[in-house]
Amino acid sequence: MPENTRLGGSIDQIDLEFVEREATPRLLMKLGIQLHLAGLSLSNTVSVLDIFGAERARSTVHNWVHKADLQPETGCSPDHVAVDETVIRLNNEQYWLYAAVDPDTNELLHTKLEPTRTNVIARAFFAELREKHDVDDAVFLIDGAAPLKDACQRHGLDFRYERHGNRNSVER
Repeated sequence: MPENTRLGGSIDQIDLEFVEREATPRLLMKLGIQLHLAGLSLSNTVSVLDIFGAERARSTVHNWVHKADLQPETGCSPDHVAVDETVIRLNNEQYWLYAAVDPDTNELLHTKLEPTRTNVIARAFFAELREKHDVDDAVFLIDGAAPLKDACQRHGLDFRYERHGNRNSVER
């Protein structure tokens, strides 16, 4: 995640004017926002808040960050995401490598190495990708792999089949 220069000071700089009901103490909300913007995953941020007795969903923290309008302005929400799965061999064993790439920048967004290829693993890969990056509005470029199509449909993501073109970065 790119550095956020707008968050380089005190935790008091975080404006919580968007808060409609205070189910979480303001200090913990600000801490959650700052931890996530500093690079902690939503799951880990929720775990830290849980230590303080504030049990919140990942989606709640995600909403805080977006409503506080402090998310980094570049690199976090590509228009297109090229996704691929391919079989690789390591020490005479077969594994499936899942990868997501921003085709405009060739930045590797997320990878996952698994011993099998299933719809459940593909869905988990997309869930992790969505947790790490703001890609819900992106068009996902996939090949004809059934698990990738299933995962996009299950997550309600816009996708299209593309064998070459913008998918070349993930194929390489």
